[in-house]
Amino acid sequence: MSSELPPLAGVKVVELAGLAPGPFGCMVLADLGADVVLVERPGGSGPLVPPAGPLQRNRRVVTLDLKSEAGIGDLLRLAAQADVLVEGYRPGVAERLGFGPAECEKINPRLVYARMTGWGQQGPLAPAAGHDIDYLAIAGALEPLGRPGQPPHAPINLLADFAGGGMLLAVGVLAALVERERSGRGQVVDAAMVDGSALLTTFLHGMIGAGMWPGGRGENLLDGGAPFYDTYRTADGGYVAVGALEPQFYAALLTGLGLDGDDSLPHQLDRSGWPSLRRIFTERFAARTRDEWEKAFEGLDACVSPVLTPGEAADHPHNRERGTFVEVGGVRQPAPAPRFGRTPANAPAPAETTTVTEVLAAWK
Repeated sequence: MSSELPPLAGVKVVELAGLAPGPFGCMVLADLGADVVLVERPGGSGPLVPPAGPLQRNRRVVTLDLKSEAGIGDLLRLAAQADVLVEGYRPGVAERLGFGPAECEKINPRLVYARMTGWGQQGPLAPAAGHDIDYLAIAGALEPLGRPGQPPHAPINLLADFAGGGMLLAVGVLAALVERERSGRGQVVDAAMVDGSALLTTFLHGMIGAGMWPGGRGENLLDGGAPFYDTYRTADGGYVAVGALEPQFYAALLTGLGLDGDDSLPHQLDRSGWPSLRRIFTERFAARTRDEWEKAFEGLDACVSPVLTPGEAADHPHNRERGTFVEVGGVRQPAPAPRFGRTPANAPAPAETTTVTEVLAAWK
């Protein structure tokens, strides 16, 4: 165990309670060592918000009524001592309540004021409601997802909420903190899930521009259209994932399936032969269980993996050896990432209740 402090030790963050993307972004900051104080509203955050758990780990929690003068006063006292404030209200709400960027800058010019929204701080949709699926839709990130002839398929809320939202928020905060070392000044970070979702499609736009995405939904190289980049049902009702794109991996796939040397197979990149290849692969994979296929492909660089449930993932030998999952407060969950050679993150801990007075005393 390293005796050095984690990367963000000493960074003080005030997080106003919200839904998935803001808590995830602040979880990343807390995992990396930031002192994150979560400001909850009296009575909690509503019925659709899960109880305190993985997204709230490594926090101290205070309860403030931000509709009261006393609550706003306490929040501003925290903001005056903080490095970062994160809020996820619709545009204009924080200003109306009395803790917008202008008010906070007066008391703390070095404050990084991070705003996590779906549509951003301006634009015709800025004041509108939305959820992950809506931001993906407008960003052009939802339409390509799914099978041919079927409606676009929502990828849970992993892309907009977490990848295009919370992770983008964390990156924006870190960039603003680095810039502050040069200027001595804080700034507003406008992290919008529609922007982040669009950013995630950068590679796809490159493929389209290069003429390498010629088909519709589910008909291309990386969207399940290619039989060597897809999932297949096994004899026990499980699935395996196949990602044998490069020729050497495709050759290993054929070896594992017992098809090497079969000259009757269509060429890998002959699109007209893909339906035939898919039928053959489907029949082969259906003949054995998921675990049998995992063993059959062991040692082969064929890019074939078992499709694990979230509950199974922690017990996979690779994840066990790396400690990819940990248990916090009786709940199994992903461990902090990325990893650092000299200043590793602290072990996650459950959120704990505190007071504004105690926080300010610790921050002196």
